[in-house]
Amino acid sequence: MSRLFGTDGVRGVANTELTGEMAFNLGRAGAYVLASESLHMPRILVGRDTRRSGDMLEKALAAGICSAGAEAVLAGFIPTPAIAYLVRKHNFDAGVMISASHNPAEFNGIKFFNSEGYKLSDAMEDRIEDIILNNTETIPSPEGINVGMTSNLVTAVDDYVEFAVSTIDGDLAGLKIAMDCANGASYITSPAAVRKLGAELLVINNDPDGLNINKDCGSTHLNMLKSFTRENGCDVGIAFDGDADRVLFVDENGELVDGDKIMAIIGLHLKNSNKLKNNTIVATVMSNLGFDIMAKENGINLVKTSVGDRYVLEKMLEGDYIVGGEQSGHVILRNFNTTGDGLVTALQVLYILKESGKKLSELASVMQVFPQVLKNARVCNSKKYCYLDDPVIAKKCVELEETFHGEGRVLIRPSGTEPLVRVMIEGREQEYITNKAIELVKIIEERLA
Repeated sequence: MSRLFGTDGVRGVANTELTGEMAFNLGRAGAYVLASESLHMPRILVGRDTRRSGDMLEKALAAGICSAGAEAVLAGFIPTPAIAYLVRKHNFDAGVMISASHNPAEFNGIKFFNSEGYKLSDAMEDRIEDIILNNTETIPSPEGINVGMTSNLVTAVDDYVEFAVSTIDGDLAGLKIAMDCANGASYITSPAAVRKLGAELLVINNDPDGLNINKDCGSTHLNMLKSFTRENGCDVGIAFDGDADRVLFVDENGELVDGDKIMAIIGLHLKNSNKLKNNTIVATVMSNLGFDIMAKENGINLVKTSVGDRYVLEKMLEGDYIVGGEQSGHVILRNFNTTGDGLVTALQVLYILKESGKKLSELASVMQVFPQVLKNARVCNSKKYCYLDDPVIAKKCVELEETFHGEGRVLIRPSGTEPLVRVMIEGREQEYITNKAIELVKIIEERLA
């Protein structure tokens, strides 16, 4: 692993790339950097999803934390957003989540939160990484009474469920809900919260065995939930990913309601209640064009960022906005939490569903999803960032945009890891935009070979 931190913590195949030794070093360096200013023994909260490798990594991470003179407080199986919340509630010096989110069971990851419940800045990650890889700072090794210890936060699940339930003003009685927990971190908390609010709940994929997390289930594999929702006559289906920081819905007909539509539903509800701060929603450049049109028609400002929930959050903090997210179901509601929170997002939509008396398909119809085509142009790796400077490519993009008359768009971006330029075209007619994407890919490959 040439660089430790990626876009969402440190990830890799457990025990090969992300080893026990690496977890120990991350715990030790992370504790030192995040809690070095404390005048007391620092307390760091550690949560995990249901992967088998979480046992190994949790113990190694905790040992590293203790070796730096901090207390590792174990929260057990808990969603990522619960760590962000509990760090603030219980005044921890930092938090750590052991999870590889939506990835298969053989992967795992480690991501840190500061004392305010936010993911670390690039500068903080770089400092931890430099300590581990380059020994740029010496971490003290305390002795005797100053050696750290471990303990358990036995109220973690109850605290988080109580918090989630408190984010809506009412109950969910009368709704029949299907839920897919992805055999992941939300298998206890999400059913508990929804049942506490009085809904009739049918749950699938909530029997984790350490190896079945995300396996043909959850927010990245919706077919089972779609069928289950229709066959059982449910009003709505909810799917979480492995660490439950994202959520997707299916309506009563089994049709997908993605992150764009979720933000449209919540954003419009807040606007109509005069609660949408600064009248703005933050989305990424990959959000569907239909979202832009919905916002314009309803007098809502839309601010766009690069792909990634950390960029969405940065823009939200910068402009003091309260709703933002991605198509994938990472939705950040800053009134409630500091990161994407699948359960809290789900409860907001369910409450709107009950209060409106409408079907989810009707609520989601406020936004028309435009057909979207994604194609990859294989190019010379050293030239993949030169597409902006090529006059032929630029001219073709402008010509395409002009033919859409505001009802289509072209987005080009280089892959961060492969010698590819990704081409995305949206428009009203699938066949037309597919042909245009193929044309544009051919031009890019010829120009950047």
